[in-house]
Amino acid sequence: MKKAIALLLGLAVLAGSAACAEAVAAYADVRYFAWPGHDKQIYRKNEYRREDIYTFMFNEGTVLEGNEALAAQVMEEGRNPGLGVRELHRRGITGQGVNVGIIDQNLLTDHPEFAGKIAAYYDTGCSVPEDEGSMHAPAVTSILAGETIGVAPGVRVYFAAVPSWELDSAYYAKALYWLIEQNEKLPEGEKIRVVSVSAVPSGPETLFEKNTQMWDEAMRAAHAAGILALDCGSGESRVPIAPAYYDPQQRESVERCRVGWPNASWPASAGEIAAPACYRTVAEEYERGETSYCYDGPGGLSWAVPYVAGVLALGWQVNPQLSNEEIVQLLLTTACGENAGPGGVVNPAAFIEAIESRSTANPS
Repeated sequence: MKKAIALLLGLAVLAGSAACAEAVAAYADVRYFAWPGHDKQIYRKNEYRREDIYTFMFNEGTVLEGNEALAAQVMEEGRNPGLGVRELHRRGITGQGVNVGIIDQNLLTDHPEFAGKIAAYYDTGCSVPEDEGSMHAPAVTSILAGETIGVAPGVRVYFAAVPSWELDSAYYAKALYWLIEQNEKLPEGEKIRVVSVSAVPSGPETLFEKNTQMWDEAMRAAHAAGILALDCGSGESRVPIAPAYYDPQQRESVERCRVGWPNASWPASAGEIAAPACYRTVAEEYERGETSYCYDGPGGLSWAVPYVAGVLALGWQVNPQLSNEEIVQLLLTTACGENAGPGGVVNPAAFIEAIESRSTANPS
């Protein structure tokens, strides 16, 4: 159940206990929207603790009175993928030329973080107005491909929208089969390499109620087509993905990035690859044209999957000849492990160095 619970953290809030009656809890959701339930915009100084700001979930509409500058600083720092990723970008390693897929809720494609990067868009049946967005989709897309906050800003995205609220894996299977069909049309050298799925459509951790076997069948079809599909589940040849959290004062340090949550445990397991899942700024757009950003202190396992997919895209830019099995093994063996055996916190710089060394030793 640990991954099912972790996934929910991306949709809800890890509640802490308030130290005093006036203060909102650490890791509280204080986002502002002009609708009931999130319509409180201004938080007075006696309603929160300054030291808790970096743990909150807040957006550009939230006013933390007296600490507006600090909130803006936290939001800005959260844009950095950390772990040395921006240094790779400065070297020109951005995922350029790599095609990826994302399966998530409906997406408005005009946000400046990914406008022009969506190569194709397919709706499996979300049945929402075309000018209405979602919380989840712009967040995961910006973590993977965001122009200023993404791990791999150079990628092109094939996006399939699913109504996750239906808890029906058939939509996810339909989306993955669509991606397989798109892939068949692409020439060699332009294939979809990895698909990011921030959900658990099957397996022991799933909360889905219908057609879970259809997702397993679609995963097998994707594997046969050479596409690496990453989700939040485990088993059946999956790449197990775990959450991790930065040291907020040293976001570039892989060694100080820890597997789990800052306020909850996550037992380290051999073979898991962990990626930052909280303390991140993500794209936000609920109505077309109203683009903004949200800082997410609590986070969720949903944010780790596109991070890992982005790092893999960086690797395939450096060496497109690597097979799925080879690149995953390099990701695991270069991770900053907390246990015996491969796995641990993803280490983008060491991963790219290993690929470059391999390419030099085995030129094509």
